[in-house]
Amino acid sequence: MQSNNFEKLNGKNLKIAIVQARFNREITNGLKLGAIQALKEAGIENDNIEFFKVPGAVEIPLVCKRLSQIKKFDGIITLGAIIKGETAHFDYIAKMSSDGIMSVMLEENFPITYGIITTYNLEQAKKRSSNNKTNKGYEAAMALIELILTIKKCV
Repeated sequence: MQSNNFEKLNGKNLKIAIVQARFNREITNGLKLGAIQALKEAGIENDNIEFFKVPGAVEIPLVCKRLSQIKKFDGIITLGAIIKGETAHFDYIAKMSSDGIMSVMLEENFPITYGIITTYNLEQAKKRSSNNKTNKGYEAAMALIELILTIKKCV
């Protein structure tokens, strides 16, 4: 499934946390499979990947904050699916989760990638979480590895 946008990355010995929302589980499980595939392609062993499940996208930033503070991981992949309904709830959830994650990343100086998809319908969500090169979990994992390796060069 390797996307043409990513070069071959070597993530060997990196320790990665994945924070996954349970809401829209069918979609987030697809994102998780894509992320795992990307991490394996980059040489990351199963023992170096740890999973944390939360109820929904709004709860992801708090777990990211805690994980960034314990210094056990090199980075975090966030996975969730926010699908538009009939109310403005979609907009609030998307903004709260994205602002929260960005805030944690900058305040803690810690690599986090945003694998939370926001779609207008279930069909779009399924397309972005399916087993192909448009899987956003895969992209978030590859982006995280690249970000970690780039930051390590800045030391």
